[in-house]
Amino acid sequence: MTKANDLRQKDVAGLEAEVKSLQKAHFGLRMQKATQQLNNTATLRSTRRDIARAKTILAQKRAESAKTSKE
Repeated sequence: MTKANDLRQKDVAGLEAEVKSLQKAHFGLRMQKATQQLNNTATLRSTRRDIARAKTILAQKRAESAKTSKE
């Protein structure tokens, strides 16, 4: 769970950059799998979950900032 704690410390721009880099990494892994070069296919699952984790925290931060801007 340290990954979620690390992500929570980042700001919105940092989280967006993290999501983008994770998506690039996931794309590279998918290409390796398609060309039979990927040995450990479990990395696809963990990368996909890391993307979901980062997107969830990003959505929470955006909702939090929208809530505070309304008040």
